[in-house]
Amino acid sequence: MDYRALGLKVGLEIHQQLATRKLFCECESVLVDEPGGIRFRRRLRPTQSEMGEIDAAALEEAKRRLTFVYEATPNSCLVEADEEPPHPPNPEALDIALEIALLLDADPVNEVDFMRKIVIDGSNTAGFQRSGLVALDGRLEVNGRRIGVPTILLEEDAARKLGEAGAEVVYRLDRLGIPLVEIATTPDIETPEEAREVALAFGSLLRATRKVKRGIGTIREDVNVSIEGGARIEIKGVQELRLIATFVDKEVERQVMLLDVAAELKRRNATSVPIELRDLTSLFRETGSKVVQTALKKGGVVLGWALPGFAGVLKGKLGPELAAHARVAGVAGIFHSDELPGYGITPSELDAVRKSLGLGVSDACVLVAEEESKARAAFDEMGPRAIAALRGVPPETREPRPDGTTEYSRPLPGKARMYPETDVPPIRVTAERLRRIREHLPEKPDVTVARLAREYGIHEQQARQLVQEGSDAAFEMIAHEFGEAKLVASVLLYTFGELRREGFDVDGIPVDHLRELFSLMKAGRFAKEASEAIAVLGVTQLSRQDLESIVDEVLRASPDLIASRGEAAEKALMGEVMKRVRGRADGKLVSQLLHDRLEAHLKKKPKGTKKR
Repeated sequence: MDYRALGLKVGLEIHQQLATRKLFCECESVLVDEPGGIRFRRRLRPTQSEMGEIDAAALEEAKRRLTFVYEATPNSCLVEADEEPPHPPNPEALDIALEIALLLDADPVNEVDFMRKIVIDGSNTAGFQRSGLVALDGRLEVNGRRIGVPTILLEEDAARKLGEAGAEVVYRLDRLGIPLVEIATTPDIETPEEAREVALAFGSLLRATRKVKRGIGTIREDVNVSIEGGARIEIKGVQELRLIATFVDKEVERQVMLLDVAAELKRRNATSVPIELRDLTSLFRETGSKVVQTALKKGGVVLGWALPGFAGVLKGKLGPELAAHARVAGVAGIFHSDELPGYGITPSELDAVRKSLGLGVSDACVLVAEEESKARAAFDEMGPRAIAALRGVPPETREPRPDGTTEYSRPLPGKARMYPETDVPPIRVTAERLRRIREHLPEKPDVTVARLAREYGIHEQQARQLVQEGSDAAFEMIAHEFGEAKLVASVLLYTFGELRREGFDVDGIPVDHLRELFSLMKAGRFAKEASEAIAVLGVTQLSRQDLESIVDEVLRASPDLIASRGEAAEKALMGEVMKRVRGRADGKLVSQLLHDRLEAHLKKKPKGTKKR
């Protein structure tokens, strides 16, 4: 794919947790396995911005009518529960944010003023996130190209989502309030691989401070993607660096597909989308479709919607887009004519539907079987998306999925979600504070790479990889103490790389354990294979009960993947489970257990429940 010919533009928003206590209280910044036993519930609603506007993304979230359940933890307090005003901002966190700004050659602001960013998806108990601008106009050179950094912010992390069932979402408060630095780049990135390389370069610079957290989930990327004729799409919260290129590539494919669909609709003179709905319930009184039967038994209806000129552009294209919007209204899924007959709906029933809606050969239709008010709300959500298909690509925020694809989440947020924070006083950034920070700035990654290669006699690529993975400090300490720099580099890069791929959280291994490992290796106490290092590194295996809990949690959080079925869906679920298992269970056992639990899960539902 010729990305430059397509006019690809990519920008990143990098969110990195800082290794300090929380931003607006003195609680520890750690994740906990067990809650503190206290739960409380909230309903959140959108509010007006400073200019009296209501953000479109907040309105969309409000339509879901969700209830949020929060689990308090030993490292959460009344601040996280929004029952007490925020304490003064953590000065150490602000110093680290300023240090990062200086490393990026940015211009610190004279005064940090925190704002409230409206967020009512439940990830913050207050219904907003506190965020303060720290610096402007930074830059980082990556492979000879200058990547601009227009803004650097200090903000609080969100609560940790545990699962969702029906209209209730459960969050844990351990992560809420952990300080984050947010770095926004200019959209100067031109290929998927360059996006990955830029993310690596920023990660290396952040880790050079030795003041940021490490491990899965401590750094997240919002990836903004557009092509010529398309629109800016924000892929929210990508955690796997290796998948950034995949997400960009698949988003480019999606936008090309949507532009092709718009061109085809134009050729068919499909210039408008009627919004008239028809009650087709009488056509399905004797249906064999389990989904429709279930809806009708509950007093529901079957509503139909004609889409003139849309035949053939729904299956695998606009169908999933429309279904994702329908889910905003609480509808599990939709039927569309590109996939019918099927799912228990017969050819004769489809013919009756087409006749009732007056469809021609090039026309399509969408059906929803649901309680009437909910079904009509689903069409209200799908209508604007179908109209947008005539133009091409609508700007929106999308959620990443484990297989590198994305799914619609909400409209792009805008300036209407911001208003001043009245509980946190402004903080002056003095010349003396900046002077003190400048005196202790660390080496920049490129300088460290050259020095490691020169002083320890390792290959420059090994030195670069050590810096990218944040292992350079451990390498220097161990190589200095035990010698054999090339062996140390090999173990940290390749043996640990193998362990990391198997799911072990090697980034969280204490330095003392690493020293013990190399002490034993130098003494010849065991061979240098990854499998024999595990015991020394203190990795413990999961019990079957714990493993079953992880599998069940992943299944509960992945209804769309489960509904799609197939080998690809099971692989994506397996990847999500292994990410949480982190090598603490045998892969074959995990695979078999997942397969068995998935089969049991599917058998609980009536056949034919899949809807796109």
